[in-house]
Amino acid sequence: MRDIDDTQQPLLEHLIELRRRLLYCVAALVVTFFASFYFSKEIYGFLVHPLAVAGQDQVIFTQIFGAFFVQLKVAFFSAMMLSFPVIATQLWQFVAPGLYRQEKKALLPFLLATPVLFIAGAALAYFIAIPTALHFLLGYQGELGTSGVKQVAMPDAEKYLDFVMQFLFAFGITFLLPVLLMLLERAGIVTYEQLKGAWRYAVVAAFAIAAVLTPPDVGSQLLLAIPLVGLYFLSLAAIWFTRRRRPAATDDEDEAETEAAEA
Repeated sequence: MRDIDDTQQPLLEHLIELRRRLLYCVAALVVTFFASFYFSKEIYGFLVHPLAVAGQDQVIFTQIFGAFFVQLKVAFFSAMMLSFPVIATQLWQFVAPGLYRQEKKALLPFLLATPVLFIAGAALAYFIAIPTALHFLLGYQGELGTSGVKQVAMPDAEKYLDFVMQFLFAFGITFLLPVLLMLLERAGIVTYEQLKGAWRYAVVAAFAIAAVLTPPDVGSQLLLAIPLVGLYFLSLAAIWFTRRRRPAATDDEDEAETEAAEA
């Protein structure tokens, strides 16, 4: 009994299969883009809600085509998120036939965990990090000393969208850290002992990443850095647990399967 699919396709058939998968991905992206563009105002209304909660009841655009570009950006970002399950599925269906059974069992949980972790990170950004950052940044409104002159925030619609999407993607992607570390360990690129020994560097890197990806206020940086540090240690715990459950003979079996395939 073989653990790998018996289908051995020539290069041309692989390219045809890849083209077919890519067409499905493009079709999903196009369909979700037009659907998102139709509901772009509602989606942008959802994204602008934290700004309304912070006390701002309007956004402006300074160019004639600014509002239209905002709708295009909203539709594109929404389409990327909505079509991700289709894209991930097509990628898996293209790669899976070339994997051994043990490799499929190892990779499938990571594939399923990716959207869950991304949504968790984006939710943390939307409900906590963005309101905190807005509260800090909009706090600079008010009278300038005793001059009698007031400075008032007039958020630009397109720049506010860039601000929100930076938060959502930054938090969403950084929450994929456990998936990345566990895949690297599973592939043999790094070991549990190396990751455990580098925890001090990981803490420094987490704060450095937070300083780059968030506004220059301590609250927003801590909201990203602390979960990053927690996810790193969670990854260590998950790797330790999966290593204990991993059969001792797995490595030998994988080597034997590789040698058999090469023969």
